[in-house]
Amino acid sequence: MAEPTGDESVVGGPPPVGHIVDAPLASPAATQGLLEVFRHRYLLRLLVKREINARYSGSFLGVIWSYINPLSQFLIYVFVFTLLLDRNRTENFAIHIFTGLVVVHFFTETFNAGTRSIVRNKALIRKMSLPKEMFPVASMLVSLYHVAPQMVIMVAVCVPLGWAPDPMGMLALLLALGIIMLLGTALALMFSVANVFFRDFASAVSILTNLVRFGVPMIYPYTVVEERFGSFAQYYLYNPLAEAVLLMQRAFWIGTTDDPAATAATDLPDHLFTRGLVMVAVSGVILVIAQIIFRALEDKIPERLN
Repeated sequence: MAEPTGDESVVGGPPPVGHIVDAPLASPAATQGLLEVFRHRYLLRLLVKREINARYSGSFLGVIWSYINPLSQFLIYVFVFTLLLDRNRTENFAIHIFTGLVVVHFFTETFNAGTRSIVRNKALIRKMSLPKEMFPVASMLVSLYHVAPQMVIMVAVCVPLGWAPDPMGMLALLLALGIIMLLGTALALMFSVANVFFRDFASAVSILTNLVRFGVPMIYPYTVVEERFGSFAQYYLYNPLAEAVLLMQRAFWIGTTDDPAATAATDLPDHLFTRGLVMVAVSGVILVIAQIIFRALEDKIPERLN
């Protein structure tokens, strides 16, 4: 009987041993933070779509409400500040307020919804291995989605008053939105993970966002800040939200005034676009810091959601 050679397998014997990789155990969860979120763009789109559908579920008018709400707010401002309070000091004061409202609403909605996003989606987090940063990012994108109807209302109101798009105005719009997208996402990341450990943070954020509209030149013009605080007004401009509001006013409100160049010279601070670029960079740095904090606490999220 022939002896089996080394190249033959013995019938019924143990299977051949393959190469064993000597590598440390790794978590199946994503490890690249925000970069991983955009690698899962399909899931991100599903989350955004789910949030939008849930908001208008059971509604007869559905997404039309996203147009009715900003229009009703604009009409209220026209009635209160133009007809009742007679605020003629600031030209087209209702539009001045509405431009600020677009920025403030975008930020507060991103911040509030983003802070609650992880706790609100705890069932999904327990079932699936996906980047947890996806939930605050989805909240920001849902808020951005609702900016579009406000912009439609803005254009429809501004065009009859002589507004026309110009390259610098569109740049101002992009800078304003960029600041809010970066800063809102950064704060949503930090506070969403903090809210996992202490639910009080959600209530604290609600109070903080109530104060936002008073810290930006929305219900009052920037000229008031200069008159009251003089040289100290420059510190007011260290607020990225104030800079975003001023950029949005440059994009729309300025173009509705009788003399846009003169209004921009008297009612807007110097070096507006330079400050805007700086604030975009600052907001980006804050986002990087927020990502580091989030990653440091990310592994403890599942056990605190139980």
